[in-house]
Formats: sequence, structure tokens, C-alpha cells
Amino acid sequence: MPLPTNTLGKNGPELPRLGLGLAALGRPGYINLGHGADMAENYVIDAMERRTHRMLDLAYREGVRYFDVARSYGRGETFLKNWLEENKPDDVFVGSKWGYTYTADWQVEAEQHEVKEHSVSRLQQQWSESKVLLPHLKLYQIHSATVETGVLDDKDVLSELAALKEKGIRIGLSVSGPGQADTLERAMLTRIDGTHLFDVVQATFNVLEQSMADSLHQAADSGMGIIVKEALANGRLTPRNQDADFAKTRDTLENMARSYDSSVDAIALAFVLAHPWAHVVLSGAAVEAHLYSNLSVAQLELSDDSLDHLRQFSESPEHYWKERSQLAWN
Repeated sequence: MPLPTNTLGKNGPELPRLGLGLAALGRPGYINLGHGADMAENYVIDAMERRTHRMLDLAYREGVRYFDVARSYGRGETFLKNWLEENKPDDVFVGSKWGYTYTADWQVEAEQHEVKEHSVSRLQQQWSESKVLLPHLKLYQIHSATVETGVLDDKDVLSELAALKEKGIRIGLSVSGPGQADTLERAMLTRIDGTHLFDVVQATFNVLEQSMADSLHQAADSGMGIIVKEALANGRLTPRNQDADFAKTRDTLENMARSYDSSVDAIALAFVLAHPWAHVVLSGAAVEAHLYSNLSVAQLELSDDSLDHLRQFSESPEHYWKERSQLAWN
């Protein structure tokens, strides 16, 4: 069954509603549960690039057209660039992000995996690196913007982003942490010469972290494109999560999966896709079997009763982000 489509914001492109993120593919370590097993502990660069290309091949063949990457995803941009050059698709929409620098030196365990800096000099440097993805690079986002970093008040950064927008690049921001809603509210008020700067927001929303529902609905109504990340909560909404505190949620998801003749991850994705404002929802799969399972959501529509049942598992943002911060790089 073809993937459903939606328009990525006012005057945005029509895209299949499932995209592929490369956070778990472009570098040896990531915080998804079971990531090390997915990589089979084979971190040779050529092997990882081949794996990434197989995932991109599968995603594209199955109808995915949005690919998400960032400067801090190790060699993610390079892997994607090489795939684009080899395959020459004319209908791919790429989004990348600036603001973090990858610092793990291709190691799974590192003192720091990435360093955040939202200065205009870092934007200029990283855009000069990211633009190798042109002409497929259509969206450039501030990576994990927060009110606290001051990036939304930095006139030099905003002017530089506005200049990219004038060249036809859509401008966005990703938000993280318990202050997601506050950051989005601030971004929606950001104007350059009377024009809204931000076209797209990428936010975390899932069965466990539902606090952004109203804010994202409002942003979509205002014309912003909405991309949902971490729809499976970094693997916490999959059978890999065997935490005793998760037992009730896990049982519900497993029972629901059996009822719909589906999979736990597809149920969790279907919950997100049931919100029309979720224009594109990212899969973070790193192996073909998981991506196939994610893609099966195209055949799934949850009943109102099922959606209401899943809404009961919402955690407070503070609890959710505390749990996320304790996930191990692996």
C-alpha cells in the first residue's frame, strides 16, 4: 500500500508521511535501544556506508522521499551525498541541521559525542559543509534550538538564515527537552522584515511524550510544516524496552499489535500519524527488518478507542526527558 501523503506546511511540497532519519546510520554510536546490535559492531566506514545505502535504497523503493540528516550525524551527510550522486533521484527532499559538531572520533564510547554551538560562525561553517547536498537540500534547521541558548535572539544568525531563505532554502528548527513548546512559541513570533522566518519545526511527539500536541496543531494551523522525530522514543516504544516500569504500556502495545495483526512499532507510529498536523514522521530504523515494520503503518488505522487508550500513557515532559537523558550511547 502506498504511503499516505501530506503537505509540509503552507506552500510546502507534498510528501509521503513517513521519512527516514540518519541519526542511527551515520555514526557508530547512538542512544537508540539496541543500536549496537543493529550495527553488529561493524564500524568500518565502508561497511557503514553500504548499510546506509541499503537503507536508503529500501526506503526510496518503498516510497519514502524525505531524508533527515545533520552535521553531527558523523558521516551521515557524506553517506547521503554519495547515494544521491549514484542514484540521481529527482524527487527527494533532504533536510539537514546545523549547531552541533560531531566529536566522538568514530568511537561508540566517547567523553563527548557532540558539542553544541549556535553562533553565526558555526552556522556559516556548517552550511559550507552541508551545501554539498544541494540541489536536494531543501530545508536547513537549527539543531535543538532552545530559548536558553539565545539563538532566536541572535540577529546575526537570523539574518544569515534569512539570506538562505531568500535563495530558496526552507528554514526550520528542531526542538528538544521539556521546553519544546516555549521554544516553538518563540520561533513562531520570529520575523525578518515582517516575514515569518521559520517554515518548519521538527519536534518530539510520541505515545510517551504527548505534551506538544496542542502547540504543533497550532503551528500547523499557522502554516508551519511539522516533522515528528523520535516517534518510537529512541526504542522505548519497541519490544526492546524491557524496563519493569514500562510493563503496562508494553502489554497494551503488544495486545493492540495482536488485535490489529501488526507490530508494536507500527502501532506507536500509527498513533502519531493519526494526528493530521504530523506532516512527516521520521523512522529511525537502522536495519531493513525494522524499516519494513515501520513502513507497514501505511496499512494501519487505529480506532478512536485505541487512540484514547494510548493517550493514557502520556508522561510528564520532565519525566520523559529525564528518562531520555539516561539512555546510553551504544
